[in-house]
Amino acid sequence: MDVDTLLTTTRSVRRKLDLDRPVEPEVLAECLRIALQAPAAGALLSSIRWLVIRDQATRSAVAEHVREPARAAQAQFGHLVSQATLASSRHLLDVLDRVPVFVLAAMIGRPAGPGADANVFYGSVYPAIWSFQLALRSRGLGTTITGYHLDGHEADVAALLGIPDDVTQVALLPVAYLTTTDFRPAARPSVQSVTYYERWGRAQD
Repeated sequence: MDVDTLLTTTRSVRRKLDLDRPVEPEVLAECLRIALQAPAAGALLSSIRWLVIRDQATRSAVAEHVREPARAAQAQFGHLVSQATLASSRHLLDVLDRVPVFVLAAMIGRPAGPGADANVFYGSVYPAIWSFQLALRSRGLGTTITGYHLDGHEADVAALLGIPDDVTQVALLPVAYLTTTDFRPAARPSVQSVTYYERWGRAQD
């Protein structure tokens, strides 16, 4: 797969995850190794942590902490997304505990404040998360970023997984092999409609 295809066809996968095929530890470790090569603020590079969750009982417990706030959010905001996206998200919630592996991305510490501090903090881990997703895709696996449990259930998951108080949970990624490789570029706004030049709102001459 060439780079442009990888970048334009790596989707948030919810329906097309193989719930029965195990994910080999060595494949997961290799994808995480690649993820750690992503750019990050030098002072925060050593703060990135990954928590791999393979135990079925633990995944089931984590899934319950995701479902409650997720369903509440969907009931409140589901009208703002397409019916296809909403149905896909609901499907993932229904089968979440059956996804073979969860990977929780975290950062040691807390963002010092809003604005630039939060930008540096989260900006040092999200490139690694995206690189992890790309590495998975190139090997026939998929995932999607979830974070619903962070709304009121972060402490519950921390207690369940033994995560210290000074660690920030950033994203939970359910990981599985894909049941298809037929992914295409999605509908997106044209570059011209979202790109300005020299000043806000100014189109290219």
